[in-house]
Amino acid sequence: MRVQLVIVAIAIAAVPAITTAQTQPASPISQSIRTSWDGAKKNMKESADLMPEVDYAFKPAGTAADVRTFGKIVAHVAGANYVFCSAAKGEKSPFAEDAFEKSATTKAAIVKALGDSLTYCDAVFVGLTDMKAGETIDMPFDMGKAPRASALLGNIGHLNEHYGNLVTYFRAKGMVPPSSRR
Repeated sequence: MRVQLVIVAIAIAAVPAITTAQTQPASPISQSIRTSWDGAKKNMKESADLMPEVDYAFKPAGTAADVRTFGKIVAHVAGANYVFCSAAKGEKSPFAEDAFEKSATTKAAIVKALGDSLTYCDAVFVGLTDMKAGETIDMPFDMGKAPRASALLGNIGHLNEHYGNLVTYFRAKGMVPPSSRR
C-alpha cells in the first residue's frame, strides 16, 4: 500500500512538469522573436496591400521635402529587411537599403519587393533556435558584433517604427490601419 501511495504521489508531482514541457516550445526565446516578427510582418504586408496605388505618393501636408511618401517608406523597409536579415544569415545583402526606394515606382513593384524581402527574412526567423539567437554575428549598418537576436530584433523594431509612420498616413487619409481593423 505504501509503495502505491509513493507511486501515486510521484505521478501527481510529475504532471505539472510534463504539462509544462508539452506547452513550452523547445526554444522559447526564438519562438517569442518569431511571434514578434509575424506580427510586424503582418502589419507591414497588410498596409502595403491596403493603401490604394494613387496614395503611394502621399505624405502628410506640411512635412519636409525629405519626408518619405507612403510608397517610399514601404520600399525602404523592403531594402532594410535584406540588410538586417542578411547579417543574421551571415551573408552579403543581395540589395542595398535604398535599392527599392530608387527602383520601385509602382504599388505592384513595391509590394513585390516587400513580399520578396519578407520571404527572404522568413528563412532566418523560421530556422532560429535559442542557441543560434545567441551566436555572435557582424551586425548590419556597421554596428559591430552582437548576438544574432540583436539583428533580428532590430529588424522587428524597424518594421514597427515604420508601421507607426504608416498608421499616421492612414489616419490622415481617413483610413483605418490594419492592426485597428482586427
